[in-house]
Amino acid sequence: MSTMPHRARPDACPGVFSTHDAADGALARVRLPGGRITAAQLAVLASCAEELGDGSVHLTSRGNVQLRGLARDTGELVGRLSDAGLLPAPTHERVRNFLASPLSGLAGGLVDVRPLVAALDAAVCAEPALAALPGRFLFALDDGRGDVAAEDADLCWQALDERDGVLLRAGKPGERVPRAEAVATLVREALRFLEIRGSAWRMRELPGFSGARRPARPVEAGPFVRDDGRRGLCVAPLFGQLTAEQLRLFGTDVVVTPWRSVVVPEYRPELAALSSASRVSACIGRPGCAKSRADVRADARRVSVRAHFSGCERRCGKPRDAVDVVAAEDGYLVEGAWVPAGALVDVLGQKGNR
Repeated sequence: MSTMPHRARPDACPGVFSTHDAADGALARVRLPGGRITAAQLAVLASCAEELGDGSVHLTSRGNVQLRGLARDTGELVGRLSDAGLLPAPTHERVRNFLASPLSGLAGGLVDVRPLVAALDAAVCAEPALAALPGRFLFALDDGRGDVAAEDADLCWQALDERDGVLLRAGKPGERVPRAEAVATLVREALRFLEIRGSAWRMRELPGFSGARRPARPVEAGPFVRDDGRRGLCVAPLFGQLTAEQLRLFGTDVVVTPWRSVVVPEYRPELAALSSASRVSACIGRPGCAKSRADVRADARRVSVRAHFSGCERRCGKPRDAVDVVAAEDGYLVEGAWVPAGALVDVLGQKGNR
């Protein structure tokens, strides 16, 4: 059973109006409900990364994007993103955390949840009380395939058929909810969380709200067949990082997934080349983060197994199903066991062959 956490500090999850002060400059997180972003908005992000930041856009494990290396005064960034429609609700900016099945409406699934994402975003932003949700609180809308239902959402509606779905609270299945009532139910449950949360940031931290963890079901990188017989593409860049120049290659509306990849509705070989064959992931590490003990991305480039390299115990961005690799004195802790840096490739290779 979960126990109620006791926290002395407020939730400091970054946004655009309240950035994180990293070693390489300010970090801004831009929320993308359901991961959806238009071609015009991609172009604005590319320009912001190039002219105001470190030159890249960084994909997150919640289907959002981050800009790093920014000046501490983000007034110009706020103006550009607002004009692009990426900051429609300033008071609710940090709570617009909505996952949705990335292939919904393109390939598979029982229902198209894209209209539900737009309706949920509008409903949450229209409820003043929900501006008080912690920045880590996560909603999900799963079209029945079970992909985002496995991503540790606080509240999730998952389709069971074309008409009905099930409400999941911190992964724990609850009552049957008609699709027509999904948005209202999620808003009601979020308000209830605010009433009982105490100092908790996540629903799973409350007694009785922790469900069984489900196997991860990410969209695989590469081409996929759409329901209409045409082909789309999922692009998975190394470390979820795309330069401004690479971002401009998309030139179409896309969906950012919770697995640091991008779903493109039309297959194009020049975009397929942006995917990395490696399955490794890593936090930003040194020199971008002052808390990191190592340049973890440099070390992660030496391996290709499903592992996540973290510069410290916070394990920022760690996927659920990856081998846990944490920087330590003169080496790394691999699943808790110390390994010298020189033996890391061999040890992880053995784990990848199991």
